[in-house]
Amino acid sequence: MGSSGSPPEGDLLAISAKIVVAGGFGVGKTTFVGAVSEVPPMSNEAWMTEAGEGIDEIPPGGKSTTTVAMDFGRITLRPDLLLYLFGTPGQARFWFLWDDLSRGALGAVVLVDTSRIDESFAAINYFENDSELPFVVAVNQFEGKPVHDLEEVRDALALDPAVPLVTCDARDRASTIATLTELVGHTLSLAVLSGPAGRELAVSAPHA
Repeated sequence: MGSSGSPPEGDLLAISAKIVVAGGFGVGKTTFVGAVSEVPPMSNEAWMTEAGEGIDEIPPGGKSTTTVAMDFGRITLRPDLLLYLFGTPGQARFWFLWDDLSRGALGAVVLVDTSRIDESFAAINYFENDSELPFVVAVNQFEGKPVHDLEEVRDALALDPAVPLVTCDARDRASTIATLTELVGHTLSLAVLSGPAGRELAVSAPHA
């Protein structure tokens, strides 16, 4: 006889959600999506050429390509929760795509490079003032870069205390999963207050 407890995994009603991964140019968005995606990630990368000099700033580290449309990946956060990840282009000339990529999303992860923290302001400003999406800010811990206290980073970003601030390693699958789990939990903490739709999604949320 079957148990009266939780239904078997095959009977679960899967919920899918769109997540935006945003941030400045060269902050690690493509790496983040690629590290966590369970399918080969799609990336619209183009070579940076001399024609882009004076338009596209080349970040430290010798980055030779840039995302010109979006990155795309997919992860099953748990058997009944499937996330589709959309990485935004970081260069200012592609910001017009952000509205389209954010439409219908559950929330956003904004990646920050503390060595170029000023380049994070545009993305944070967008989600604070020009979008209604819940978001978390994740400090990407680049190898060999100094580690800063998160409260110091929050002050430097003038980040609202209600916005979660975490650290992550965009190269590491477990770390990126933890960041996505933080975002889903934050989104649900807001959605549950808004009515039944939020409570229904909470049933499928990953447990911290």
